[in-house]
This record gives sequence, C-alpha cells and structure tokens, in this order.
Amino acid sequence: MQGNRSFRVSNELKKEISCILKQSIRDPRLDCLITISEIDVSKDLSYAKVFVTFIQDNINEYEDKKKIKEILKILKNASGYIRFLISKRLNMRIIPFLSFYYDDSFFKGYKISKIIDNAINE
Repeated sequence: MQGNRSFRVSNELKKEISCILKQSIRDPRLDCLITISEIDVSKDLSYAKVFVTFIQDNINEYEDKKKIKEILKILKNASGYIRFLISKRLNMRIIPFLSFYYDDSFFKGYKISKIIDNAINE
C-alpha cells in the first residue's frame, strides 16, 4: 500500500500525464487512445512507473507485441518532455523520472468475459 503522500502525488501525476498525452503529444504513430491505469511512485518520489493501456479501433490490435513496443518506445522518448510539462503544471520540488509499462489487465478481463459469455450461451 502506498503512503498517503505517494498516493496523492500519483493521483496528480495521473491527471496531468493524461492531459499531456491528450493535448501536447502530437506523434502520428500514436494512433490510439492511451489510458493511464495506474501510477506507482517510489517513496522518495523520484521515480514513477506509469502503467498504460492502448485502445484502438480494432480490438485485436492489443495482441500486436510489435505495436506495443513501438508505443512504449515513443512514450519513453517523450518522457523528458512530459516531465518538463509536469514541472510547469505542478508545484513539486521533485518531478519523478517516468517509466512506461504496458498494462494488459483490461484485455485479459475482456478475454475472460468473452469466455464466460460463450460458456453461458452454450
């Protein structure tokens, strides 16, 4: 369980990074909706693991490992710029270094739901 301070910082970071990804990151290779599912901030607030999910028009795209790696690489390359924008928006002494990770829990849940629906229908 995160401490109260870490929890507050992760919530603020989640809001700000979401806004930044929607408004300020203009990369044509990011042709999907990027959703932040969770942010895990270290105790000293110097590092943050950002767990993201990508939703595209075609639901089967999540299985494309190459596309996932490409998007994570783009986000990694943009992390310095994202940190810069966060420093402008938030009054924090330390802006954490950002690491992006793919969170596939949404799609695992989707697969399980489909299996259950198929079992009920049969």
